[in-house]
Amino acid sequence: MGMSVVLGFSTAITPLIAAADSTHNTKEGRSVLKNGVLVITALGIILTVIIFLIKPFIYQMKQPQEVVALAIPYLNVVAISLIPLALFQAFKQFADGLSQTKYSMWATILANVLNVFFNYVLIYGIWFFPEMGIVGAAWGTLISRVFMAIIMYYLIFNKEKFRVFFVDFWKEKIAKTTIYRINQLGFPSAMQMFFEFGIFTAAIWLSGTLGKNPQAANQIALNLSSFTFMFAMGLSVVAIIRVGNQYGLKDYKELKRVAVSVFLLILIMDVVFALFFMLFNNFLPTIYLDVKDIDNMHDNMEVIAITSKLLIIAAFFQLFDGLQAVILGALKGMQDVKIPTLITFIAYWVIAFPICYYLGLVAGYESEGLWIGLLIGLAFSAGLLLWRFHVVTKRLIG
Repeated sequence: MGMSVVLGFSTAITPLIAAADSTHNTKEGRSVLKNGVLVITALGIILTVIIFLIKPFIYQMKQPQEVVALAIPYLNVVAISLIPLALFQAFKQFADGLSQTKYSMWATILANVLNVFFNYVLIYGIWFFPEMGIVGAAWGTLISRVFMAIIMYYLIFNKEKFRVFFVDFWKEKIAKTTIYRINQLGFPSAMQMFFEFGIFTAAIWLSGTLGKNPQAANQIALNLSSFTFMFAMGLSVVAIIRVGNQYGLKDYKELKRVAVSVFLLILIMDVVFALFFMLFNNFLPTIYLDVKDIDNMHDNMEVIAITSKLLIIAAFFQLFDGLQAVILGALKGMQDVKIPTLITFIAYWVIAFPICYYLGLVAGYESEGLWIGLLIGLAFSAGLLLWRFHVVTKRLIG
């Protein structure tokens, strides 16, 4: 959830840079970069401290004790990784605003390769590395995120298109007006993502009250859904950049055409993903489990059975989840964030959470009830955000 705040807040940089780039205002872009890096890195530090302060509350959340025992030492390490992640995000969103998305792609790919390597050697104690179990995975995440921030800076600093923004970078003044604009866009954007990530985290918490097997099934289904959601996140960035460009040029008809094109593209992609989940709902959970483990055979079979049902529901909410993400991106490109934040709060916490709680814990539908609640919340979010997009573009076009 801390990561969701960093990711959401950092998206404020992209539309501001995109607008400055469309008018060739290098001075404005440099100010957004300098102040954005400072604000978002400070946010990463603050969130890390908050996580350490609230960590003891995990013991009071009625989760399986064997899960809590593993989670605490993992959290001690992985919380610190929010700081390099924040720095990476600041540089990434800056590059995205200049329509240069390939550099963050390369930095992420290299970091993931490093993450896989350190996960493997530190979890299992390969070669001269210590066997650290799940804490090894946390160290892998921390190391890879530090590397990701460093390599992202190196990639953009050495490119001519970016270099002009780094001239006298450290001498650039801390501008209160720029910080105010970043906060105006960043805080609501952070809350949008916080509300969405929060409802899925709440689903994991509620599933934990049902036992470790429902929680494991929920986590697998959520991980698979998150994988396909990354395509929506990518197209959301496209929407922010391209809509932000047209917003800066005040070409509102072209703005709407670009946005609708992105909406249609994500719907096509999500139909494919939905069909994939339906066809392979029984196979996909087995990727996460050792089905040959005789000692845990009963638990594994139960997890697979629950997950296969959840993936059918996840197939349907792919459509709404992807659509609401790219609509949010388009609205951010138009620097419209306050009303969309209210919409996400209502959709996820006024509508979805009570339904999740009632169907999952009261009505007895358990994990399936939780995911039906998520599906309904995402449908409301997509519908209301599409309405907001229509209202704003109609007002701009006149």
